[in-house]
Amino acid sequence: MRARLRAHHPHLEIELVKITTSGDRILDRPLAAEGGKGLFIKELEQALLERRIDLAVHSMKDLTVTLPDGLHVAAVLERADPRDAFVSVRYARLAELPAGARIGTSSLRRQCQLRARYPHCEVVNLRGNVNTRLAKLDAGEFDALILAVAGLERLGWQDRIREKLDPAVSLPAVAQGAICVETRRDDEATNTLLAALDHPETRECVTAERALNAHLDGGCQVPIGAYAERRGEELYLRGLVGDPDGNIILTEEAYGPRHDPEALGRRVAEALCAAGAGAILERVYGRA
Repeated sequence: MRARLRAHHPHLEIELVKITTSGDRILDRPLAAEGGKGLFIKELEQALLERRIDLAVHSMKDLTVTLPDGLHVAAVLERADPRDAFVSVRYARLAELPAGARIGTSSLRRQCQLRARYPHCEVVNLRGNVNTRLAKLDAGEFDALILAVAGLERLGWQDRIREKLDPAVSLPAVAQGAICVETRRDDEATNTLLAALDHPETRECVTAERALNAHLDGGCQVPIGAYAERRGEELYLRGLVGDPDGNIILTEEAYGPRHDPEALGRRVAEALCAAGAGAILERVYGRA
């Protein structure tokens, strides 16, 4: 982020402030059990509101559906690969896993899709940073992991990816692969500096996905998937809600105009609700 800003503003002075979030500290239990929403961002947002920092950089899939008063997304960077990655030492493809194979992932969205498509495998909740997860895989505790392609590539672990999963197999999380910058609305100077980093196509797509999520009142630790793509002058949005056990998977899709991505997100969310998504999410929130 610092390099990107300096590419547009060479003389800009930038100080990096390290902040450890609740999501970084909770490694021994599912994030859903701690409320899920905002665990990777709330300390950064507090620092913004207290004016200890001027901007916060987030993985956009961690962003809550609504932001605190006075804050907004000033820039959405061009999206990296949004797909999920299959990572394994012994197997080249997800479909090759034998009966009883252990797959590690912390995401309820991934868990429900895996259990529905591969009921012969054991899907196990796995927390920890990427290095910790890969170490457990290498130690033989798991046969495979499902992680985000973008996260692995940003950390230099792209050679660990055995297969990039088609969205038809594992629909990505809302805004997966996108990085955003959050600022104070009234900070005109910072907002002006960041304008050059905003990528309109990515913003359109993630706006549609986030609108779907907001209509479903979802967070980052519920079994909701959404993925929008620009196709000509339209956006194509796919949405998913699933029971974590994999017994029920609901999917809907629709096209809509680029200039109104929020309406498209609401329309797909309403179709999911009509199909029974509300009951599934109520059960999930009841467990959390």
